[in-house]
Amino acid sequence: MANLKEIRNRISSVSSTMQITSAMKMVSAAKLKKAQDAITAMRPYSDKLTELLQSLSASLDADSGSMFSEQREVKKVLIVAITSNRGLCGAFNSNIIKEVTRLANETYANQEVSYLAVGKKSNDAFKKTGQIIANHSDVFDDLTFDNVADIAQDLMNKFVEGEFDKIELVYNRFKNAATQLVTTEQFLPIVPVEGESSVSGDYIFEPSKVEIVEQLIPKSLKTQMYKAVRDSFASEHGARMTAMHKATDNATELRDQLKLTYNKARQAAITNEILEIVGGAEALNN
Repeated sequence: MANLKEIRNRISSVSSTMQITSAMKMVSAAKLKKAQDAITAMRPYSDKLTELLQSLSASLDADSGSMFSEQREVKKVLIVAITSNRGLCGAFNSNIIKEVTRLANETYANQEVSYLAVGKKSNDAFKKTGQIIANHSDVFDDLTFDNVADIAQDLMNKFVEGEFDKIELVYNRFKNAATQLVTTEQFLPIVPVEGESSVSGDYIFEPSKVEIVEQLIPKSLKTQMYKAVRDSFASEHGARMTAMHKATDNATELRDQLKLTYNKARQAAITNEILEIVGGAEALNN
């Protein structure tokens, strides 16, 4: 059994760790509220805009379709891995890295795969492969639509110029503070809706469909990218809050166990001292 001084040092160390994890939990909880409100307000708009433009693109003739809808033979694939810049958030980052690795090794095993990192953790994971074309970890320092739109515009340019035939987004979709869903979403080319489009019967177009598609698809793609980053940002704080809550509970339990062990060891030491005193007194009396 460890001596009393070692146990006291462990109790002090665990208590300090518990204070840190508790503080991190409260910070993440405060940030989560703002991030959750932002993604909750944005998601319906983004989903409806994407649905509308997919339907519009599907209803156009092949010759008049958008250049972002062009379906090519997939030879070069770009996977955008959206993680966080910091750890201490459970399996948040490792789940994304595992999914990206699975896509590269299984789904696109016969294609040339490159990566674009949004977040320091994805950059650290894939930079050894030598296939990272860019790292946008700094986007979380000032998470605005304009900053994310620049990334989306760069991806759109690369697709149009033929550098990549398909671009996928992999990120954590925010469900609630305790649940994040690993999501793979095709960014380019635009996924056409299955079946007949119902847009024509519900909307009157002014100007023409073609002009609407040409003007709104770039905005829709930028919004899609921004939603993915916002989803990941909210998920990160939810995952960190949950992880730090569990860490605080574990530290509390460990501290209580150490205190119990310390009290038992201290009691045993006191008992031994009493026995030695009584034994010595008996020896003198005899």
